[in-house]
Amino acid sequence: METLLQVRVAAKQRVAEDITAYEFATLDGAELPGYEAGAHIDVHVPGGPVRQYSLLQLPDSSRRYRIGVLRDPQSRGGSARLIDQVNEGDVLSVSAPRNHFALHSGPAHALLFAGGIGITPILCMAEQLAREGRSFELHYCGRTPSRMAFLDQLRQAPFADRVQVHADDGAAEQRLDARAAIGPPTSDRQLYVCGPTGFMDHVLATARELGWAEAQLHREYFAAAPIDHSSDGPFELELRRSGRRIRVAADQSAAQALLDAGVPLSLSCEQGVCGTCLTRVLEGEPDHRDLYLTEEEHRDSFMPCCSRARTPCLVLDL
Repeated sequence: METLLQVRVAAKQRVAEDITAYEFATLDGAELPGYEAGAHIDVHVPGGPVRQYSLLQLPDSSRRYRIGVLRDPQSRGGSARLIDQVNEGDVLSVSAPRNHFALHSGPAHALLFAGGIGITPILCMAEQLAREGRSFELHYCGRTPSRMAFLDQLRQAPFADRVQVHADDGAAEQRLDARAAIGPPTSDRQLYVCGPTGFMDHVLATARELGWAEAQLHREYFAAAPIDHSSDGPFELELRRSGRRIRVAADQSAAQALLDAGVPLSLSCEQGVCGTCLTRVLEGEPDHRDLYLTEEEHRDSFMPCCSRARTPCLVLDL
């Protein structure tokens, strides 16, 4: 079972329209576990769900954690509860940092694309690349400057000359031209993108049209689009190590069926975007509905929090 960290809200600040930044510190002043750019933490919202938030600044000497929270108008109790009810001095439970969106090592030039609140991991990446003396450029897109967090921080950063800001309501010449910004693929470039699903899909689709290989495209989704469950049916899970068979009802996720049967399973986002519940499939064909795994990884893995089965039974390495 994951060990949770108890942290105090050391600071809370409104940083843009509908975006609030939080800074967490340990209760006794000790250092928090370190991390690298692209990492996120699970925040256990009091009286609400567990939500993932990217760490937006490289660790300083005190290793405080900073996150940015966008108020989601369709919030299911996560962002709205955090912003409305959690204040400086409050104590929260968070996980140690995990990183499913890490920068690649080596000298490759990094193309960074951030849409809206997607600036949180991308800003941290820019800091790390600059600190390591590596080549990069950052494109930050949003509807209007008032809704774009950390603009002042970017404008004052040592790497400000490598940042381009694109606002939808600004002059036509400053809006993002994805084809021009991405350009043709070369072996010495990597692309990283984070933001709303539509924005990310546009950037990734443009890169693919230009001939970029999947291995050079890196993304992190914050949330999945709603899934149509109207045609969902029941199926079974067979646990290879114990031989147990567990039925998954039509209105139940595979993850919930496993947990209800007492099978240990780490679960976090419940939308197929964080990778926490990744499970190996030995036999059967999953109905993949995640935004985390690559096509190659879909061959032998699935995310039981959101994906289902195309065959009557999936045999799992559990």
